[in-house]
Order: sequence, then structure tokens, then C-alpha cells
Amino acid sequence: MKIFVTNEGIAREARDGTLEILDLAEAELGAILSEDPELRRIREAEVRLRTTLEDVELRAPLKRPGKIICIGINYASHVEEMRPVLEQMGGEVPADPVFFLIPGSAILDPDQPIVLPDFAHDQVDYEVELAAVIGVGGSRIAESDAMRHVAGYTLANDVSARDIQLKAMTGQEFTLTHAKGMDGFKPLGPALVTTDEFEDPIDIQIEARVNGEIRQDERTSDLVHSIPRCIAHVSRFMRLDPGDVILTGSPAGVGYFRGVFLKAGDVVELRADRIGTLRNPVVDT
Repeated sequence: MKIFVTNEGIAREARDGTLEILDLAEAELGAILSEDPELRRIREAEVRLRTTLEDVELRAPLKRPGKIICIGINYASHVEEMRPVLEQMGGEVPADPVFFLIPGSAILDPDQPIVLPDFAHDQVDYEVELAAVIGVGGSRIAESDAMRHVAGYTLANDVSARDIQLKAMTGQEFTLTHAKGMDGFKPLGPALVTTDEFEDPIDIQIEARVNGEIRQDERTSDLVHSIPRCIAHVSRFMRLDPGDVILTGSPAGVGYFRGVFLKAGDVVELRADRIGTLRNPVVDT
């Protein structure tokens, strides 16, 4: 099932590709997942309006997740392009998944502008990431049971202020949160697609384009740590709740290692098989 959140309400994609706006009071999926982690209400809801994707405004599937969890250096190709930085830091790639938290206020709707902050304007970067949305909450989740806790997948752009991030990674600061968690630095969408639409383990193509040029292009089967392993590892330290979002890592091709950063007037488009295209323009403050 492919689910959109729109200005008209929550919608299912019909078999013919049109949208079925549902007779539901909730404005986004977080409120539903907390009571209905398997999204049965969305599967069974009556249709209030039939329309098309072109005739609605898209919203992020989740407006304010309780937690946004970012998994770092989780594609082999990205590990290789990061190796000079890792060597500068004097460390090897950790054996366990690396993760950090981002505030829910970083979420940005599809088609809304990524704003370049005036105090960190020159090294703002993009990263395409498959995002897993938690349906069934839990702590100390077994890797073998982890996929039972996932409601579905969407796309996220892990926008980063690299100059601020580099200070953190070289010990001049103590957190990545402010480099990656600014308001509007986590575009999310365009849809949530339930796990039954994908093979397990998931193997789809994800890509990032800037102004039509492909910058990142990889299959999710190339993850260093699988999604179940990431869920199991994170849940050792903190409970995962319905509506939490886990960004599962980004492949090679980020702007930092190309020496090309986002600038006003750019358009970033992230695409994934079956999930669709997440598009955001870039503007100055």
C-alpha cells in the first residue's frame, strides 16, 4: 500500500494510479501509527474524494516524529569516499552501526524549499537515504524480529552543513545534531510504502539528482549494516516508538567529496523504486 499525506487529507494510491482521499480525521501518519501500527484503518477507510497527485499538495508522511535516528557511513561506497576523513580522525570503520539523533522539527514537506542558513551558507550538502518508519514499538528488539516493527519505507534527504559537521568530527565540537538537525534539514516523502510491497531484505535503487544531474545512484542491498541489524542495535539503547524514523545511510556521491555544494536556485530530487520522487528547491535565507 502506498500512502500519501496531502493538503486534502491522508490518501491511498488506487490501482489505476489515482489518489483516494480517505475519510480520516488525522492529518498525518504519526497519530494513526500510535494506535494502529499495522495501518489497518488506512486499508479499510472509506474514500471521501478521488483525485490525482497533480491536483494536491504533498506533505511529509510524519510531521513531528518523536525521534529521527540517522545511521552513518552505512554504504561500502560511502565508506571508501570517506576514508581520507576517517584516517584523519585516526579511526577505522566501527563494527557496529553508528547513529545519532535529530529533532522532529527538522522535517520538511515535499516541494518546500531547503533554506540555506545565513551562518552556514557555503557547504550545505544533500544525501539520499531510505528511511524506515517504525510501526510496532519496542526495546531490545531481536534482529530476527526487527522487520515486524517496521510499518513502511519512505525517502529522506539528510541535508547537512558540512563546515559545522567537520568541526564536530575533528573534535572541535561535540555533536552532529546542529549540523544536520536545523529546521527544514530533513525533507521526507513523497509517500510511505508498506513493507509488504518489497522483498525482504529490501533491494531497490535509490538516487539523488541535483538540477537533473545524477549525483548518487546505489542499491539498498549494498548497505553495510542491514536494516534489521540497525533496528536491533539502536533499540538496545533506547525504545523505538511508533512513528520514529530511521535514516539508513547514504551511498557515495555526496557534495562534500565532489567539492560541489547546494546553492540557491538548485533543485534536489531523490528517487526510489516504488516510493517515488522527493523534490525540494534550494533558496537563500
